Amino acid sequence: MMFLAMNVIEIFQTFQTQEQAIEYLETVRWRGRTLCPYCDSENVCRHASGDRAMQRWQCWACERSFSVTVGTIFHGTHVSLRNWFLLLELMLNAKKSASACQIARDLGMRRPTVWSMMHRVRMAIANDQAQADLLYGIVEADECYIGGRPRKGNRREDDTNNKRGRGTSKTPVVGIVERNGRVVAQAAKPSQLSSRGLSKFISRFVDPAGTVIITDEFGGYNRVNETMLHARINHPG
Repeated sequence: MMFLAMNVIEIFQTFQTQEQAIEYLETVRWRGRTLCPYCDSENVCRHASGDRAMQRWQCWACERSFSVTVGTIFHGTHVSLRNWFLLLELMLNAKKSASACQIARDLGMRRPTVWSMMHRVRMAIANDQAQADLLYGIVEADECYIGGRPRKGNRREDDTNNKRGRGTSKTPVVGIVERNGRVVAQAAKPSQLSSRGLSKFISRFVDPAGTVIITDEFGGYNRVNETMLHARINHPG
């Protein structure tokens, strides 16, 4: 995180006011190129309200106002950014797991408030890790069906659903393979092979940015192209 280079004393000395903390967050997040967090437009300017406490911006593309905290763990909080920075420093630099009770005493805050802040931090770290583990690049998706044919002595006269491919009573398994990389496979219910179910499954494990997903012509993959580049391979009939 961006505050690891600062200790408690440096945070106190650097951020005497909320405005200083806001300016620092803007520098770290946007690096001189302010973008609207709602539409990524650069057509923005300082909000006419002159709200120095939050230094709001106005986007002329989507006509929404915003602050630098939108889309971050600091959004919608009434806690000062300096206290947030202090909490991050205490959590990330603790030799053992940080205690909400101890941090609440150190910052002079209520324990439930500190616990909620710490929960936001942990969720953000978990989401960052999940994002880092997503498959990307050239990714192939397909489904197969697991289960052998019944032995001759166990075969029933009405056992007609042990054919190969879709429509069988065998267990479906959906697999996603990163070209020359990682594999994700999971047993699925028949209902999860719908267009909505497959799209949700792929979005859970594949990074849409910079990814080309390759599938066959099965209609269950029709919605994949709504979130990422999608190429199909038509198998010979």
